Amino acid sequence: MVVRKLFTEQLNDLHQHLLEMGMLVNEAIFKAMKSLSERDIKLADQVVAEDKAINNMELSLEQGSFELIALQQPVGTDLRKIVTVLKASSDLERMGDHAVSIAKATIRLGDSKVLKPIPEIPEMGELVKSMLHDVLNAYLAGDAVAAREIAARDNDVDKLHRVVSRKCIEQMQENAEHLEEISHLLFVAQNLERIGDYITNISEWIVYLDSGEIEELNN
Repeated sequence: MVVRKLFTEQLNDLHQHLLEMGMLVNEAIFKAMKSLSERDIKLADQVVAEDKAINNMELSLEQGSFELIALQQPVGTDLRKIVTVLKASSDLERMGDHAVSIAKATIRLGDSKVLKPIPEIPEMGELVKSMLHDVLNAYLAGDAVAAREIAARDNDVDKLHRVVSRKCIEQMQENAEHLEEISHLLFVAQNLERIGDYITNISEWIVYLDSGEIEELNN
């Protein structure tokens, strides 16, 4: 009984740390997009520096998960919970990397003012931030129905990405001398699109946690 209580406490700690990691990643995305819209190089540098904390959290969650598996040899639902933590923490770490890439694009752009605004880029940012917020809540609640709905919203991210790509190409054709600056915006949109994909992955792990079945969502 004591062993089971300890296992439950350790598992709850993993879940709590995963949620904390998710909040750090969401903050990184927020700061990265804010640094882009305001051309705030100092804030972009902050995103890059703070990524180490996200990486460390993933390593800690990975170590904690492997220790639980080795020491407790969980099966069934308990094992699915640990696998979900392992997989979701890896997806969150990659989202943090994409936030860093957006911040680095901001740094490269500097104070360049030659670019036409592309409103779909901040729209993509708002969408993925809301998706990540909601998928963390779905994970906390074990809500597979909500997870499926969140994954479906990635279609909207993909649609916006296509619009941004088209507009960037049009700008490149009109302003050949500013190809590099425009390519940075295209790069930002690609990173946001990938964040949407990783959120979909977490949705899939929530469904797995609920059903025990690995299912691809939003094909």
